[in-house]
Amino acid sequence: MTTPYDVPVSLFIERLAKYLKENVEQVQPPAWSAVAKTGSHVEKQPQNPDWWYIRAASVLRKVYVHGPIGLEKLRSDYGGRKGFTVKLNHASKAGGSNIRKVLQQLEAAGIIQTTRPKGRIMAPKGRKMMKEVSQDLHKELVKASPELKKYQGE
Repeated sequence: MTTPYDVPVSLFIERLAKYLKENVEQVQPPAWSAVAKTGSHVEKQPQNPDWWYIRAASVLRKVYVHGPIGLEKLRSDYGGRKGFTVKLNHASKAGGSNIRKVLQQLEAAGIIQTTRPKGRIMAPKGRKMMKEVSQDLHKELVKASPELKKYQGE
């Protein structure tokens, strides 16, 4: 069985974002997401209209790979370098609100679950969904490049 470890990350996140947008009704961008920045280290809001689903897919993959994982670790992962002036740049965490709302939406959908005090982990429903999406992506990649068939997960 193919897992998210067996497919390219960027293609997997793109495919998972599309899947979340079409099939998981609990994951919806809030009204403020059109004008919100993702953190204090960025100057503008995201230009991609589907950025909420991409962030949700990315968070979901991080929970799958690194779980149990908490909000502060995710804020650090999505943070960046802040410094729009002549001074030296410094590390800055990402905004917590959008990550927290994504986690809450994924939890409401039954894809992840909370384990106190460690953080969030994948629920069985979410693990199954991730494997299905990665398997579909792997099948498409094998059609395009048949030599990738030997890298199929067991």
